[in-house]
Amino acid sequence: MAELETWQEAGFGLYLHWPFCAAKCPYCDFNSHVAATIDQSAWTAAYLSELRRAAAETPGRILSTVFFGGGTPSLMNPETVAAILDEIRRLWPMVNDPEITLEANPTSVEASRFAGYAQAGVNRLSMGVQSLHDDDLRRLGRLHSAAEARKAFDIARQNFDRVSFDLIYARQGQTLDMWRDELKQALDMAADHLSLYQLTIEPGTAFGDRFAAGRLRDLPEDDTAADMYDATQEICDAAGLPAYEISNHARPGSESRHNRIYWQGGDWVGIGPGAHGRLGLSEGRTATETELAPARWLDMVNKTGSGETARSVLTMTETAEEYLMMSLRLAEGTDLRRLERLGHHLDAGILSELEEMGMVSCKNHILACTASGRLVLNEILRRLMTG
Repeated sequence: MAELETWQEAGFGLYLHWPFCAAKCPYCDFNSHVAATIDQSAWTAAYLSELRRAAAETPGRILSTVFFGGGTPSLMNPETVAAILDEIRRLWPMVNDPEITLEANPTSVEASRFAGYAQAGVNRLSMGVQSLHDDDLRRLGRLHSAAEARKAFDIARQNFDRVSFDLIYARQGQTLDMWRDELKQALDMAADHLSLYQLTIEPGTAFGDRFAAGRLRDLPEDDTAADMYDATQEICDAAGLPAYEISNHARPGSESRHNRIYWQGGDWVGIGPGAHGRLGLSEGRTATETELAPARWLDMVNKTGSGETARSVLTMTETAEEYLMMSLRLAEGTDLRRLERLGHHLDAGILSELEEMGMVSCKNHILACTASGRLVLNEILRRLMTG
């Protein structure tokens, strides 16, 4: 039964989406919007209302993580974050050492708020650095310089025990040697967690439109991008930050606990415009969706008491396939016994073939991708799910 997939098995977290940005980055396909003015008191009231609605549906659960994502949550007033966290603590019991993450951009204005976020209860900061080169930052539409990013990182280190930052590679005009040098610079900054993403050109973004028109030039060839991925693994391994997930590297013990809830098939509440959730309820594992447009979401919460637009109960097969797709991203892999409890059995012949090819390992009921397999994860998943 789907009820076997409980929050006790893989954790219970809360994701809160702040949809506003100072500018829309040309590569971004997240639900983010630029607004001239934001009534933070109105947004605070709406978030608190949604938290109360979610808490009434999840009694008795112990909350492990909170994640403020976006958009750009570092545009939130520290008082807004404090009010939200105070209400969360009132509504749910929490583990002794909850992970409370806030995404931030490293402009000087936003860095000035870091101390206030720490005082509000945030204990982990995730910074969108994206590049340590000014020319590339301009091409990526970022509003900060490399010097500002380094200074903001230092300020973050003074206020938070745990700091992560993102970098994008396979950028326009970037060579393998340039990426190796940049990654070593990032590691010299003493981060304990790095999210390292290959630039992907998404339809509907400014970069997507330029690419379709043939105006996004000098992108690295696929073979060069693959070499950059391999170099990333080599350099991060040597520095003591192995990949615990395809795009995420951490020192042991510094992994993102919140994101692991997603990857391990746990439960989470999704609040805010465009937020998704997964909840194990009496009727089964339930997927929730919210209104994308910020103004409409706010209006819905004020008028109807809910920002949700849809919810659906996942079938056992959907639950199993979602768990497989997410958990195979992790270095620790997929627990096949958990798949079997969901009535899902992988084809032994396909598993054996993938093992012989060196794409996966299967030991003690754990299926994991090898380093080679992670490069072709989508193909592995296609074989496993169609077999």
